[in-house]
Amino acid sequence: MFDAYGTLFDVHSAVIRAGAPLGDKAQELSALWRQKQLEYSWVLTAMGRGGSADFWNLTERALDFAMARFGLGDPALRNALLDAYRVLDAFPDVAKVLGRLKSARHRTVVFTNGTHAMVKNAIAASRLGGYIDQVISVEQTGHFKPAMPVYAVASRLALADHPSDISFVSSNRWDIAGAFAAGFTPIWVNRAGLPDEYPGLPPLKIVPDLHGVD
Repeated sequence: MFDAYGTLFDVHSAVIRAGAPLGDKAQELSALWRQKQLEYSWVLTAMGRGGSADFWNLTERALDFAMARFGLGDPALRNALLDAYRVLDAFPDVAKVLGRLKSARHRTVVFTNGTHAMVKNAIAASRLGGYIDQVISVEQTGHFKPAMPVYAVASRLALADHPSDISFVSSNRWDIAGAFAAGFTPIWVNRAGLPDEYPGLPPLKIVPDLHGVD
């Protein structure tokens, strides 16, 4: 089971593709966009209002905040960035690793905060459809990861006999912590070489990219 955003798909590729007008603000804006997208999901879930907005709506709101923070109000730029986010680039290792897992007869599942429409577009754009057996979204649960109920739903929908039967792969350390707490077997893809955190909620192993997963 794989997380989508930041694990399979590069969340910063939208700005790389459509953010030329941002100039030297591009990297900071992309980081703030991602920060606010996640922050909104956590805050709404903590307030019990996770069902009040889906992940695409939070993505739009996060971009609006980031653009306002940098004094940007160009609707054409906003639309271009959102269009690029719909078709984010997959990381270079994704197709090869998923293909190898499928060849070894593993079942491959994507479990994401993103809406089904978001993930469907990203999978189609990256031509990964043949490598993925199932997509599970937190939509309609009223929560976002890392709330415990969404992992229980994912385990049930993936038809796992026990949560520990699921090897869960994510580049987001907070997601790994949630998966561990839910009884999954988590693997942290630490692409950025970040220090570990969340003691007591450890990954089974830490790998620098997806090639270490299998």
